[in-house]
Amino acid sequence: MKKGLLITVEGPDGAGKSTQLDFIKSYFEEKGTNPIFLREPGSTKIGEEIREILLSDKNKEMGNKTEMFLYAAARAQLVEQVIKPELEKGSVVVCDRYIDSSLAYQGYGRNLGSMVEEINMHAIDSVMPDLTIFLSLDIETGLKRASKSSGGNKDRIEQESNDFHQRVLMGYEEIAKKYSNRIIKVNATLSIEEVSNVIKEHLDKVFL
Repeated sequence: MKKGLLITVEGPDGAGKSTQLDFIKSYFEEKGTNPIFLREPGSTKIGEEIREILLSDKNKEMGNKTEMFLYAAARAQLVEQVIKPELEKGSVVVCDRYIDSSLAYQGYGRNLGSMVEEINMHAIDSVMPDLTIFLSLDIETGLKRASKSSGGNKDRIEQESNDFHQRVLMGYEEIAKKYSNRIIKVNATLSIEEVSNVIKEHLDKVFL
């Protein structure tokens, strides 16, 4: 039985996840808690090696289903090796991306549909987030921000067409409506402080 707290942060590229993850870190530190911070894909030896394969622009011939299974494989390793043990110890776990990323990027972006959720429910062993923060941002603004922060060095996913990224955003919006009981949609065009304040309100509700 899960005793800890799993919080995930989602959104399209350039939505400001890194900045808000820093805020979440400081929020918990002020309360005397040191969460486990993870990123997807990654945060395990196997996951980081899979991440390298997935994001390398040398692998542009990768098939859509191959991509889906690789993300799911990295996620399965992370859940088994880190997330489940930490939750069982009562830890607060904060993950930069999780199952919703696959639902949006592979389910909608790659048009793979419902198989993505089916595969990933096996990968996560039904460990769902207690709270998901979805930073919503239009594609044009997001891609400009992402390009600026990376110095123009785009990974394989970031190099995809605007149509692909638009489908991803549409996917996130649909997922947020479907799972409104756990997903909090935050307007990422607001100032950093305003976004942080909205996040704080919801963290206060789940971390009593």
